Amino acid sequence: MMQAKSARRMILGAAAAAVLVLPGAVATADPNPVAQLRSFGAYEGTVNGVPTPFDGQIHNNTLAISPDQRLAVAAKSQSGTLVVIDLHTGRKITEIGGYVSPRNILFAPDGHSFTVSDSTLGVLDRLSTWTFRLEKRLPLGAGVFGTAQTSDGKRLYANNQASGTVTVVDLKASRPLTVITGFSQPRQGVKLSPAGDKVYVTNYEGNRITVVDTATDKPIGNIGPFNEVRGLSVSHDGTRLYVAGSGDNTVSIVDTATRAIVQKVTVGEKPYGAALSPDEKVLFSGNLAGNSLTAVDPATGTVLGTVTGLKGPRQAISFSADSTTAWVLNEDLTVAEVDVQARQVKRVLG
Repeated sequence: MMQAKSARRMILGAAAAAVLVLPGAVATADPNPVAQLRSFGAYEGTVNGVPTPFDGQIHNNTLAISPDQRLAVAAKSQSGTLVVIDLHTGRKITEIGGYVSPRNILFAPDGHSFTVSDSTLGVLDRLSTWTFRLEKRLPLGAGVFGTAQTSDGKRLYANNQASGTVTVVDLKASRPLTVITGFSQPRQGVKLSPAGDKVYVTNYEGNRITVVDTATDKPIGNIGPFNEVRGLSVSHDGTRLYVAGSGDNTVSIVDTATRAIVQKVTVGEKPYGAALSPDEKVLFSGNLAGNSLTAVDPATGTVLGTVTGLKGPRQAISFSADSTTAWVLNEDLTVAEVDVQARQVKRVLG
């Protein structure tokens, strides 16, 4: 018992003391390496040589597509590596190692870099798209999880499921601006409204979504209840939210003006994702236990069909700019390329 408490203190203490790593420790000349990030003074996910992730009981995955639709960067929280895939050739380019519990990946709007959050290391990293080298490491505390950034790439909002907070980050200066409190285990689900005036933050405990005013960085209301709230999307005009609930196999449609759930759509088994296409003609739920996607008409809530042939899809679903293709992360870190209209997997990448 004393050993367990001691190990826990070691994890929390070391994570809080996380420091910057040396830039340039990521890339190698080998086209297929596992490149290592080297931390100095930070908790690296082991205690006495035994792998001990900070929040390893929580599983998720993440997929980011570069703005030019040339690259995909993917990860899952049970693996310490990021996988980089060429979307044109379908081949894996490289792996980037040194992580423990990677949680969310986002490309910068200009495509020159991408950010990675790791809840065990307690950091937000920025890596170069061209070299895959580490450019910046910002310690945000153990438990850092889902992230969302403004359309101009200047600010980022980072959930922390352990502390129940959201940190607002100045990405250019690479420093926190403020910490918003009052959440209850905010995990991967966090989205900005298209106008940028609100942030929607999922609270896994309490099964609600908290609405934050970005002008004041203060919570202004709640939406719910949901049943095991997971991923969410926001309509382009900001009037609707689409929220996956894995506890009752539904996607909820929310009126953002009244903050009321206006419709619940039954989808596949254990939906984690609720991804809206750019043209807003289809919404895909990623059904973890069903190994499928359910296609929903977001305007009416009508189920349009099912995409099969997937392996444990979660929230990691991205659409092409023209809405004809979707990329869906499988549990083995391959990417299924889906024909949206035909609702079929065209090929598997990686």
